[in-house]
Amino acid sequence: MNWRSLLLRHETVLALLLVVVLAFLSESSDKFLTIDNLLNQARLMTEVGLIALAMTFVIVTGGIDLSVGSIVGVVAILLGVLWQNVGLPLPLAIVLALAIGTLCGVVNGLIITRFKVPPLIATLATLALYRGLAEGISQARSVRGYPEWFLVFGQGQMFDIPVQVWVLFVAAIVAACILGLTVFGRSTYAIGSNEVAARFSGISVDRTKLVIYGASGLCASLAGVIFVSRVTTTRSDMGTGWELDAITAVVLGGTSIFGGRGTIIGTALGLALMQALKNGLLLRGYKGDSTIILIGTALILTVLLSNLIVLLSRYSGRRRAA
Repeated sequence: MNWRSLLLRHETVLALLLVVVLAFLSESSDKFLTIDNLLNQARLMTEVGLIALAMTFVIVTGGIDLSVGSIVGVVAILLGVLWQNVGLPLPLAIVLALAIGTLCGVVNGLIITRFKVPPLIATLATLALYRGLAEGISQARSVRGYPEWFLVFGQGQMFDIPVQVWVLFVAAIVAACILGLTVFGRSTYAIGSNEVAARFSGISVDRTKLVIYGASGLCASLAGVIFVSRVTTTRSDMGTGWELDAITAVVLGGTSIFGGRGTIIGTALGLALMQALKNGLLLRGYKGDSTIILIGTALILTVLLSNLIVLLSRYSGRRRAA
């Protein structure tokens, strides 16, 4: 890869944009670039970050998963009910909640692969289904009183860095290696680029999608457990709207909504840019509506810039070929 191709990469442009945004926001508030604030922002973006990692795989295949926020709610309320109402030991309740959340993701995959329902329709339906289950199970009651050892996942620190940030970091490394360095990752890209050609190439498209949607459910479940540990309570509305935040971070990071293109590094940069804008504008006294407008504008401009970069890359390739 030559220097021109490297500079034209979406991730490079996004990284430069992130540096500019950080510099601008640091000038407007002396609290922005402090260690405590940065670590706190990393803590706050962990749950959506975990969902966004799996969402990158989903969108690279040309799919979408709108049910992840609802899976967070189901897992959160099941964790509390299994522990407090059913009387299971908390470690066992955590494992069962994670397993049920993963099963929700597998159900999404089965609906999409076996019954050929478009991912948008399938996960829109399960978004309502899983949220309804969470509300029905909770009966508008919350669960509190978790033991101290459980709160370490959402409030503890390891080497002065929040525990959940370590979890997100390890998950990002694993996801990046799988997507960029393995046969499974290449199969994911192939499915998103041309699903019919992938099938003729011998790739097990349905199995790959099933694993990806199951992993999406697992990441949403893990996010739910960490979130419960951080806020020390469970409610059925947990995770509401997180699917949109995760999709925004992934698309902002350069993953094509049509499939076939995207990286974990880009998703991480998109996530960091979103969180920086939210925190920086809040420190400057702007309300949440202003932040949403700015993030929406940044998303539109980034997509347009991504399309321009693709056109420039193709034009450069044709010139070299000529």
